[in-house]
Amino acid sequence: MRGATVVLVLSLTLAACGSNIDPEQAGLVRSGSGTSVAGGDDPLVDPGAASDPGAPDPGVGDPGGGAPSVPDTDSGGDPGGSDPAAPPTGGGDGGATDTDEPGGGDESPPKSAEVSCDGLKNGTGITDSTITIGNTADISGPVPGLFTQAQQAVVAYVKYFNDTEQTICGRSLALDRYDSRTDAGADQQAYSKACSDTFAMVGAMSAFDSGGASTAEKCGLPDIRAIATTSQRSACSTCYAAQPAGPDEFENAVPDYVKRNTSSGGQRAAMLYINAGAAAESGKSQVRLMTKRGVKFVYVSAVDVAEFNYAPFVQAMKDKGVESVQFIAAEPQFARLAQTMQQQGFKPELLLLDPTAYSKQYTDPTGSAAVGTTVFTNFVPFEEASTNRELSLYLSYLEQSSPGAAPGFFGLFAWSSAKLFVEQATQLGGDLDRASLIAAMRKVSDWTAEGMHAPMPVGSKKITDCWRFIEWNGSAWKAQEGTKYQCNGTTS
Repeated sequence: MRGATVVLVLSLTLAACGSNIDPEQAGLVRSGSGTSVAGGDDPLVDPGAASDPGAPDPGVGDPGGGAPSVPDTDSGGDPGGSDPAAPPTGGGDGGATDTDEPGGGDESPPKSAEVSCDGLKNGTGITDSTITIGNTADISGPVPGLFTQAQQAVVAYVKYFNDTEQTICGRSLALDRYDSRTDAGADQQAYSKACSDTFAMVGAMSAFDSGGASTAEKCGLPDIRAIATTSQRSACSTCYAAQPAGPDEFENAVPDYVKRNTSSGGQRAAMLYINAGAAAESGKSQVRLMTKRGVKFVYVSAVDVAEFNYAPFVQAMKDKGVESVQFIAAEPQFARLAQTMQQQGFKPELLLLDPTAYSKQYTDPTGSAAVGTTVFTNFVPFEEASTNRELSLYLSYLEQSSPGAAPGFFGLFAWSSAKLFVEQATQLGGDLDRASLIAAMRKVSDWTAEGMHAPMPVGSKKITDCWRFIEWNGSAWKAQEGTKYQCNGTTS
């Protein structure tokens, strides 16, 4: 298992689609100094954005409206108590942690004036005036727009960086964009092109990200991703992620929450999972690891991707007196389960889903059946954007660069990875090159993007153990047990 947040969309979507696109069909789109397309395909049309993805990059012209004035409340807080079954104490800082607690290593970088830029040499992706970064994401393919929000977030960050006249040793950012098309071959082609055209890849998000892993490693290309989705990518020595996903671990905060919020203390739990790909692997693994943490599963069942009749699963849970339900799937399957439970008059004490369910794609079609759904998350909810300056910046510049685009889990971590790249590159100053950037990434720990999300052990590539919980009340997501993260370790 690769942690709750990686199973998410990719496990279901890929199994459902059976994607295996011919690599020869992969289109590679560049923007920033004009748009060109490899392979003879039409220019990229971004299904998830209201703006034209082929328009000039934010690094070239289009000064925009500048950074909004938002309160900076990235203050401290307690990451959680040591008693795994005890509710966390208070909190209201949007999830930020004290600088002397876990997660406090996320300090602002020194300003350019404080870092010597002597010795910085131009090279691949670096000119006298710009540093070109690249981003690849699953834009087209069997599920159009699968990870569009990741690319939109990097576009937004580049606009923010350039609009506010920031530089890295006097250089602004330019962005090349690629479409990995939900295919390993397309991901490999994107990284082959990026090796010769960009200094580093930033904010990438691809379901079949194994394709470009060896390519990035062989050419020494720094790859600071949003999230790594395969073991091959995690093993890549030049690849790091704003949200790592270590193998064979699960965060204790989730089973501890189940134990606290059910009458039996987690002794009548159910786990459903889509019977394909990573979802099946994770379903079995989560049951095993949560059982080690003290949860007892009285009902565990795989669900075929093509299954539309969820009534037998719901009836079985009713018959066994299930109190808590978890489901590893994606929004359409979450909706089907919740609606079937409502139709069958089955109201468990807890319906607990992963961050994928924190989406209008779940709440809007599910209607009243979604009320009471609890989601575990490792970032500040968008409803609390006023408590975190970095989150406010993401939302503001996303709207400026892609009007009408919805923020999301993948976009948030893509923005975080862009910020991480800028901070590390700025700190290196004149010593900046691909090798030094990769070496710096190995030392990054407790990365929070100024309190935007839970502490991430980027350099060690392990999963975070800090999570919090929100519940849908029919009109908004509301914090449960306070707004502080519960950092209870992991079980492996």
